Amino acid sequence: MAPIASNKAALLALRCPRCHEGKIFTSPALSFKFAEMPEVCPVCGQPTEPEPGFYYGAMFVSYAFSVAIFAVTAAALYFLFGDPEIWVYVVVVGLTAMLFTPLSVRYSRMLMLYWFGGVHYTSNWTRYEPKIRRTALAPKPTPAVA
Repeated sequence: MAPIASNKAALLALRCPRCHEGKIFTSPALSFKFAEMPEVCPVCGQPTEPEPGFYYGAMFVSYAFSVAIFAVTAAALYFLFGDPEIWVYVVVVGLTAMLFTPLSVRYSRMLMLYWFGGVHYTSNWTRYEPKIRRTALAPKPTPAVA
């Protein structure tokens, strides 16, 4: 499959920010596993979680999406149906929020990955190989004896 040239189009298609080819989510949006992500991009090997707890910030983005969904749904009910009873608002806004939750979670994670993940599109990418960092506790390599 050819990579998507535009960052915006790749974000909307839920593709890897590095290669614009790999799918970031493993399951369909309307399933119980809608938020499952592979550890690395299946095409280029780029890790999908830059650091532990990276997607906690996506909760705030998802919250903003939910508030926007609530406001648009409530305004549509008000203007289309002439201010119905409060239970209509609760039921319709609640069902709309539940319906859009998978998309909200997915796109909030994608926005976090594209904006704050530190990964940028490269048209001539090579397979990602993580760099091994040596620490004081890591064993030092032993020289080969010939």
